[in-house]
Amino acid sequence: MLAVFDKSVAKSPDALNAPDNPQAVSALKDGFLPNHFASVYPGCVSISLGSSGVMAYSLEKQNPLLPRLFAVVDDIFCLFQGHIENIAVLKQQYGLNKTANEGIIVIEAYRTLRDRGPYPPDQVVRDIQGKFSFIIYDSSSKATFIASDADGCVPFFWGTDAESHLVLADDVETVKKGCGKSFAPFPKGCFFSSTGGLKSYEHPLNELKAMPRVDSSGQVCGATFSVDVETKKKSTGMKKVGSAANWSSNY
Repeated sequence: MLAVFDKSVAKSPDALNAPDNPQAVSALKDGFLPNHFASVYPGCVSISLGSSGVMAYSLEKQNPLLPRLFAVVDDIFCLFQGHIENIAVLKQQYGLNKTANEGIIVIEAYRTLRDRGPYPPDQVVRDIQGKFSFIIYDSSSKATFIASDADGCVPFFWGTDAESHLVLADDVETVKKGCGKSFAPFPKGCFFSSTGGLKSYEHPLNELKAMPRVDSSGQVCGATFSVDVETKKKSTGMKKVGSAANWSSNY
């Protein structure tokens, strides 16, 4: 799976930018990275998000134990890879029918948050048990919501291209094609939103600390993020601002 978001929609962390990175290109210009993805995965499906970016997926070359799914409900698009172990519990929790798959469940969880659900985002993501990564794009608010499981069981990478657009994929070579050295594995046990940036749902009371990532040749190659056990946040709660408000603008 692949997603490229314009920097106006999802600003990548500054720490992902590697110094002296001539290999990075503009992933969106002339459809460069989606076209590369299509050459690697013939028959893939690509979804244009207009000026916000692009999403693409393919069922080819996938791990049968960690299948890829694409789902869309109203104006919300979801790329999902892996499986949810407590799927029956979540279907009941969100009032979904028996045919709902993991992509639909994740969309419904996001909609619950967006429309003023009773739990903070870290609790909602933590309730999802299994091996997974997912990318959500809400076209109604031009917002993203991205997460990976607590153990990082699903290959999932992110990076920033030459124009500071955010690139995400389950294939590291695809990310490197657009981002050069400015990439890293997506932090396990974390979620990223357009307005809130990167946060740990495993340790929501702690800040995250970026550490430069060095490759085998000694070159700085993006950054890894880990929980800073010494730095506590004042609060992770979302301020209630009315039932019609979008949670993501206040978190």
